[in-house]
Amino acid sequence: MADHSAPGPLAVTLPAARSPGWAWVPSHCRSPGQAACNFVCDCRDCSDEAQCGYRGASPALGTPFACDFEQDSCGWRDISTSGYSWLRDRAGAALEGPGPHSDHTLGTDLGWYMAVGTHRGKEASTAALRSPTLREAAPSCKLRLWYHAASGDVAELRLEVTHGSETLTLWQSTGSWDLGWQELAVTTGRIRGDFRVTFSATRNATHGGAVALDDLEFWDCGLPTPQASCPLGHHHCQNKVCVEPQQLCDGEDNCGDLSDEDPLTCGHHTATDFETGLGPWNRSEGWSWNHSAGGPERPSWPRRDHSRNSAQGSFLVSVAEPGTPAILSSPEFQASGASNCSVRWVGLTGPPCWLPRCRAPSQLLVPQLIFYHYLHGSEAGCLQLFLQTLGSSAPQAPVLLRRRRGELGTAWVRDRVDIQSAHPFQILLAGQTGPGGVVGLDDLILSDHCRPVPEVSTLQPLPPGPWAPAPQPLPPSSRFQDSCKQGHFACGDLCVPPEQLCDFEEQCAGGEDEQACGTTDFESLEAGGWEDTSVGRLQWRRLSAQESQGSSAAAAGHFLSLQRAWGQLSTEARVLTPLLGPSGPSCELHLAYYLQSQPRGFLALVVVDNGSRELAWQALSSSAGGWKVDKVLLGAHRRPFQLEFVGLVDLDGPDQQGAGVDNVTLRDCSPTVTTKRDREVSCNFERDTCSWYPGHLSDTHWRWVESRGPDHDHTTGQGHFVLLDPTDPLAWGHSAHLLSRPQVPAAPTECLSFWYYLHGPQIGTLRLAMRREGEETHLWSRSGTQGNRWHEAWATLSHQPGSRAQYQLLFEGLRDGYHGTMALDDVAVRPGPCWAPHHCSFEDSDCGFSSGGRGLWRRQANASGHTAWGPPTDHTTETAQGMGAWQGQGLGGWPGAGRLMLAPPGHYMVVDTSPDALPRGQTASLTSKEYRPPAQPACLTFWYHGSLHNPGTLRVHLEKGGKHQVLSLSAHGGLAWRLGSVDVQAEQAWRVVFEAVAAGVAHSYVALDDLLLQDGPCPRPGSCDFESGLCGWSHLAWPSLGGYSWDWGGGATPSRYPQPPVDHTLGTKAGHFAFFETGVLGPGGRAAWLRSEPLPATPASCLRFWYYVGFPEHFYKGELRVLLRSAQGQLAVWGTGGHRRHQWLEAQVEVASTKEFQVRPAVRARSCLLLHPGPTQTPFLPHQVVFEATLGGQPALGPIALDDVEYLAGQRCQQAAPSPGDTAAPVSVPTAVGSALLLLMLLVLLGLGGRRWLQKRGSCPFQSNTEATAPGFDNILFNADGVTLPASVTSEP
Repeated sequence: MADHSAPGPLAVTLPAARSPGWAWVPSHCRSPGQAACNFVCDCRDCSDEAQCGYRGASPALGTPFACDFEQDSCGWRDISTSGYSWLRDRAGAALEGPGPHSDHTLGTDLGWYMAVGTHRGKEASTAALRSPTLREAAPSCKLRLWYHAASGDVAELRLEVTHGSETLTLWQSTGSWDLGWQELAVTTGRIRGDFRVTFSATRNATHGGAVALDDLEFWDCGLPTPQASCPLGHHHCQNKVCVEPQQLCDGEDNCGDLSDEDPLTCGHHTATDFETGLGPWNRSEGWSWNHSAGGPERPSWPRRDHSRNSAQGSFLVSVAEPGTPAILSSPEFQASGASNCSVRWVGLTGPPCWLPRCRAPSQLLVPQLIFYHYLHGSEAGCLQLFLQTLGSSAPQAPVLLRRRRGELGTAWVRDRVDIQSAHPFQILLAGQTGPGGVVGLDDLILSDHCRPVPEVSTLQPLPPGPWAPAPQPLPPSSRFQDSCKQGHFACGDLCVPPEQLCDFEEQCAGGEDEQACGTTDFESLEAGGWEDTSVGRLQWRRLSAQESQGSSAAAAGHFLSLQRAWGQLSTEARVLTPLLGPSGPSCELHLAYYLQSQPRGFLALVVVDNGSRELAWQALSSSAGGWKVDKVLLGAHRRPFQLEFVGLVDLDGPDQQGAGVDNVTLRDCSPTVTTKRDREVSCNFERDTCSWYPGHLSDTHWRWVESRGPDHDHTTGQGHFVLLDPTDPLAWGHSAHLLSRPQVPAAPTECLSFWYYLHGPQIGTLRLAMRREGEETHLWSRSGTQGNRWHEAWATLSHQPGSRAQYQLLFEGLRDGYHGTMALDDVAVRPGPCWAPHHCSFEDSDCGFSSGGRGLWRRQANASGHTAWGPPTDHTTETAQGMGAWQGQGLGGWPGAGRLMLAPPGHYMVVDTSPDALPRGQTASLTSKEYRPPAQPACLTFWYHGSLHNPGTLRVHLEKGGKHQVLSLSAHGGLAWRLGSVDVQAEQAWRVVFEAVAAGVAHSYVALDDLLLQDGPCPRPGSCDFESGLCGWSHLAWPSLGGYSWDWGGGATPSRYPQPPVDHTLGTKAGHFAFFETGVLGPGGRAAWLRSEPLPATPASCLRFWYYVGFPEHFYKGELRVLLRSAQGQLAVWGTGGHRRHQWLEAQVEVASTKEFQVRPAVRARSCLLLHPGPTQTPFLPHQVVFEATLGGQPALGPIALDDVEYLAGQRCQQAAPSPGDTAAPVSVPTAVGSALLLLMLLVLLGLGGRRWLQKRGSCPFQSNTEATAPGFDNILFNADGVTLPASVTSEP
């Protein structure tokens, strides 16, 4: 443990990343053919790389050569020879099917990717996507990409590189693949000359073959550029390139012309590339001399060697099992004395764990071994390097100098060892692996200071002990005893099995089985079991305060420090614990850390769980040095996991840059540990998160945060709360869990209340569930933006009387995109039932409604399939199958993350009023729970639906001590949900009672959905001042329009999105309005709709409203349109656009209709106008007003807002002077429809084939999905965006 009282920079240095993904050559643009697509910007604007994926005008060090397919295909093209082929696509084009429902770049359906769709051929076929011709890949070149392939849908995926006459397979997989986007990272190795990369997908008769590809990145692929002179100590190559001294004679072409491996410079080294044999090395039976071509069909087998980067090259490989390692031994060498004998190797792993400090570049002319190694296919893989001294009187046990283990991927990784020995010695390399794993060696390079013994002596027998590494590092006092099985840990008379090591439960009396399990002050050599797994130019090393130079160095003790290393691959350094856990929900990691790195650099803690990696904590680059302390809530993990510190600093940057970690402590991690706060479900989150903790099923997490800017808590406005923001940090998972610790019921019935915040145009869904005895019960949910304010909600928790069975509460956030945040605050539990909820959609429960003894009212989904009666869709989601929602491992056990899945069908309450169920004149009652007495007059709204034939009457009663009727409605038949409202004034608890009175008609019903209690009196239909909410206006997001929603807010509350500073009603910040931020739309031509309730037909009606459009520049053009929708058509009757004056403007539209428009089940269309001429007997449907917000130019941050909307039924508009720049002329709907009909007649004469094609395009929002038709009608479809309206219809020229 180091003393951290003296803050300041650590004097640690590390090689700079000199091989960026591409480089910038500040010269005149001369782009010969051989310079294009070589990962180097030969032109200042990088135009020579434009056709190869480069985007941007100002390259920065380390930025990858990337393609996200948002603008074009970056030169990648399909080379398939069948109908199964690649094309550039996006999710918005098809919201169903097995393909992705968002891209990886943007995380929405607006983003683009390359995809192959399902193919129904009966023969096997391959779709191949090929890169443009690329040139000259550096040895460190890495290709990273993201792919999407559902298991069972593709037979094989393959990534290949072709250069010259050889095609190398970099990666191949036959599944199974997880749901959602998955990352793939492979190294290409040094490639000379031209090459191409090909990604292919193969299907057969049993596989559809839907695959997608996105975000291809080439990292560290550009060769160094010529320089007039080199930094001190660097080597100047023959082609004028500068390389670092440790890159000389390392077996790799770092110069680009092989001059750093010139025989004149490296001729005195002893290099063994295994192309012609083992050289001076001797092997045991476990090692085999082999090459990739013709090798065994083992997925983990090396696809190429390191020396030639070819499948024809040779290497040494072993599949020896644990306990019986394969041994490779060097010749005997003379004692090194004062000089060092250094060994380098190349393999699939990075530098070792704890070594003597690496020598400075000026000391490279010392004996050394360089080697390359490969570890792939098994976490049990291990490669160890031992020093065996010879010639002493007593046999000496081999000394472990280097150990690499675990899964290092499909790359050959470089390492180097310097050796000092006072006696003759041998170098021993021991390899072993688990099932399916492979250990490989290639290019062993001995420096000229390794001098063989003149006369070979008889080797001493090798002690058996060190060859079998323990499952994790253990204290030196611990020993494996013969009485314990292999892999078990012995302490006294006890043998601890591997699964009980580091499980946070002490099995040994002295706790030895938990001593090397992450907790450490780094004073002991075991360092808490942390083991370096770096494969690049940085590594984690245990460093003493004396070794760290500079004013900030610790006064005494040891710590973990970032240092230079010999690897050639990834820039960042990694250090990993052994397997830990499982852990309990209170598990925390405490640490002291130091980070100084500008302009880039970071220090992060990652949880590695079954191959997945989850970011748990991060400290970003900082110019302020000094030690800091922090803690990280790790929470519960149901299976063993590992912790990993990942660090990156630019040690060649200004000042003394570096990073360090010390005093790592894991606290309260046992699953059996209980604390006082474990029982604290009630929580205002001011002190901590009480019993609540985040789940770990994706990289999206709830975070405990402090109020800042637009994010403020509910308790005080300046305190703490829990927040779900998928952009901070950026996450690709689409669901996040917040769980309580298991609780014991305090009463048979409990009420859970909480305050929630859902704000943003793509916010998604927040759900609450209760887990008990392996089952989940849905309690509450809310979808879509709920305005820029906190809302209170509650749910009743019901338990079996006398039961002590524990239960767990779960909040799940499901995002639809990246635009929006969710938050929770002030959670409380009290005994007894809750009041009736202010909002009830019947999606999760019946909200406590009681249907009396006969139970005639029932909660159900749509009326298709097994149900013979009821509305075809609910009102909440307006779909028969439920809204498409991003699902993770969510409620109800739906698997996967990052995939759009159909949510459960929408629900409503319905009563059968047929004579056999409810005789004519009889009633069926539906009674709510008690509502809390309102503090002011309130409005209760509800949506009701009746069958096509006379369903009867719906009566609404309020019970306040006695029951009295407040409303009687004729449940109009039809396919539309209608809005009802009741004014509520009560000084005591009250209930609402719905009574359905049967009319005696067969197959009839009455349905209810979406009850909402809001402050203030009920507004007129179609009217709203937005002071208490959106009134009867619906902002339901539709996927076919991009899935965006209008929002509700006011100027007094800080917002993440631009909005008017004051409203129109009050003219102050305290007022409210409806608004939409068009900057989130992107260039996809999408829109957001705000819809009125169905409005009655009148001879003349006037729509008045105030609007606000604010955009920064002339070339940005936001558009606000008024659409009139009915079964007869959807027409734009008013519009305005442009960069307006940031003020409220008035507009009015006159709507004239002598009868209600006819209803007709909708026909699927993407964006369409439906007209149904001719007589019919089908019911009538009122019209609907739609406010549409969209863009007419480039995306920009600019709000469109509405306020004080008035629908004056039966009144003509008073002609008023139009606003400057606007003409809002009254419009007669029949006139507009007539003009449109003339246009339609011409379109019909062009051919019925075009009409049939249009009929098959998607589904219109707000239309029924049913395909039923009524006799006597034709459906004529055309794209509404293509309609040219008469001048009198539109307000803009």
